[in-house]
Amino acid sequence: MDVQLVEVGPRDGLQNESTILDVATKVALINRLVDAGVTRIEVASFVHPKLVPQMADAEAVCEALEDRDDVSYIGTVLNRRGLDRALTTRVDEVNLVVAATEGFNNANQRASVDDTMSEIERMVPIAKQAGRFVSVTISVAFGCPFDGEVDPSRVIELAKRAVATGADEIALGDTIGVAVPSDVTNLVPSVFAVLDDVALRVHFHDTRRTGLGNVAEALRLGVRTVDASVG
Repeated sequence: MDVQLVEVGPRDGLQNESTILDVATKVALINRLVDAGVTRIEVASFVHPKLVPQMADAEAVCEALEDRDDVSYIGTVLNRRGLDRALTTRVDEVNLVVAATEGFNNANQRASVDDTMSEIERMVPIAKQAGRFVSVTISVAFGCPFDGEVDPSRVIELAKRAVATGADEIALGDTIGVAVPSDVTNLVPSVFAVLDDVALRVHFHDTRRTGLGNVAEALRLGVRTVDASVG
């Protein structure tokens, strides 16, 4: 079984730290991940620097990265302004994000789910025309801190819309780490059913010590791309 790891530590890991690392330290971390054999790395998030100061140097980090054919650098984007910033850099992939719930989407992106999906529908063709691989992550797919349990049908509908945009990959994010393996069993096959030939990636947190169990179940169900974060 070949499994691809997508390393998200330089973005998802560092953005939650109170200490802001300088560009050289971030790039050194990314280079060590490359040396370890990681081939897809989320290196930055192109968001407002006042909201996420840890990512204020996104362009500078990207500029300092080694230009390698065997590594794909990923930039996360929440809106058109972020996409425009990302496309001026050397990122090979753009990761767009929509939440499965209104509560989380409004808190994280200050927009309704439908408005965010409409913007994603406009952004995917732009990113692909610029030669980028495009993924769409559905965050809080297994549970939300604001709206509680998430109806799987809502995630499935968002996956359908994301596939229709022409995205190359769909990801399911257990953003707050509430999923257990049975939740993975209940959701993943239904999402696979609407993906056609689009790849599926999963993103789990180990908040309740269920992360590895969730990964194992996702692999059993046929998922072959998994997010991981250096610690």
